[in-house]
Amino acid sequence: MSEFKNPMKRIVRNVEKVIIGKTEIIELALCAFLCQGHVLIEDVPGVGKTSLVYAIAKSFDCSFKRIQFTPDILPSDITGFSMFNQKTGEFEYQQGSIMAQIVLADEINRTSPKTQSSLLEVMEEGQVTIDGKTYKVPTPFAVFATQNPIEHVGTYPLPEAQLDRFFMRLTVGYPTIEQEISMLGRFNKLSPLEDLRPVSTTDVLLQLQAEIKKVHVDAKINEFIVELVHQTRNHPNIALGCSPRATLCLYRAAQAWAFYHERNYVIPDDALKMAIPVLAHRLVLSQEAKFKRLNVDEVLKSIIEQINMPR
Repeated sequence: MSEFKNPMKRIVRNVEKVIIGKTEIIELALCAFLCQGHVLIEDVPGVGKTSLVYAIAKSFDCSFKRIQFTPDILPSDITGFSMFNQKTGEFEYQQGSIMAQIVLADEINRTSPKTQSSLLEVMEEGQVTIDGKTYKVPTPFAVFATQNPIEHVGTYPLPEAQLDRFFMRLTVGYPTIEQEISMLGRFNKLSPLEDLRPVSTTDVLLQLQAEIKKVHVDAKINEFIVELVHQTRNHPNIALGCSPRATLCLYRAAQAWAFYHERNYVIPDDALKMAIPVLAHRLVLSQEAKFKRLNVDEVLKSIIEQINMPR
């Protein structure tokens, strides 16, 4: 399949008109979206987190809403609320900001745990429940959340239940000198986001989501994925290991990575590539590991090295 005919490659090239030099991050974010997963983008301000999400939404011509999380935002601002209509004599549902195909939860850790928890149902079930009535969100649907890992004043750490609902965690990182010089030339007049045009549709997106599920995964790779997740639950440096939801996410992510590289079968490298983005944010290190100044990526890499790779 040529790049022109491959919709995923076409989307990546389109987003690269806005986000310079971050091809792999765009690919990972796209794979997560096509797996019907939510993405946590954790990085310092100004590296393009919001632009990345908006560019993906525009590339697919998806409806897009941004929620700026602050300490005073209420759950009803997100999920919506019921309002009494005096003309009809009935309560009517007033949509919240969550009713869009792609929702950007900007600085999600700046709002209270009560407001954070309002996202739990919609991220897992794709619906909100207001006054006993259930309302479905549009399809396709994904939450892209951002947070600054450096600043801690006025923030609320995301609980483990919330983190586990994120399919993947990504870090954009700073550009190189050459990439930043290129950025100055590209942003000389208007932001490329202003002129970005859709190169695909939501119908194509739904087709891609269905095709990814058809990618073959050998039984030995299934065993490798399960063994990797299982080892996180019995490691001395890990206080809380990965859940069965993480196993399913890694399985689906490997399928998406194989599909992106135009294969209808998964190889071990696909699972390895997705292991850290999919699993790392779900782990909680033990106090001893924290005293040793170990980080989650290092511990996860040590686990991967100890597992026999399938052939």
